[in-house]
Amino acid sequence: MACAAARSPADQDRFICIYPAYLNNKKTIAEGRRIPISKAVENPTATEIQDVCAAVGLNVFLEKNKMYSREWNRDLQYRGRVRVQLKQEDGSLCLVQFPSRKSVMLYAAEMIPKLKTRTQKTGVGDQSLQQGEGSKKGKGKKKK
Repeated sequence: MACAAARSPADQDRFICIYPAYLNNKKTIAEGRRIPISKAVENPTATEIQDVCAAVGLNVFLEKNKMYSREWNRDLQYRGRVRVQLKQEDGSLCLVQFPSRKSVMLYAAEMIPKLKTRTQKTGVGDQSLQQGEGSKKGKGKKKK
C-alpha cells in the first residue's frame, strides 16, 4: 500500500471531504461545525454544497450514503459527503481563490443562502404553529 504522499493529488481519494455539519449554524464546534457561527448556514445539505462548488468550477462529486461520524441523526437530510479537488496532478491549485479547505467551506456557506431553492422557500408561511391549537374533545358519555 502506497503512502499518501506518493499518490497523486488528482486521485479521488485525495479530494477533500466536506460534510454538511461543517457549515451548519445549528451545530456547536464540538458537534462538528468548522466555520464561525456568523458565517454558517442553517441546515445545509450535501447537494447544496455540491451545486455551489460545481458552479464555481471545482471538480466535485457527491457521496450520498456517507455520514459524518458525529452526526447522531440518521435522517436522509443529514446524509451525504462532498469530495472536492483542491490540487491538480502536478500539485498546483485547481483554482487560485481556493488555497485551503477552509476557503472552500467559507465560500459554500456564503453562496448556499443565495441558491434559488433557498430563496423560494422563504415565502412559505409556517403552518406547524397552527397544529397544536385544537380544542379538547370529551372521551364520551360519563358513567353514572
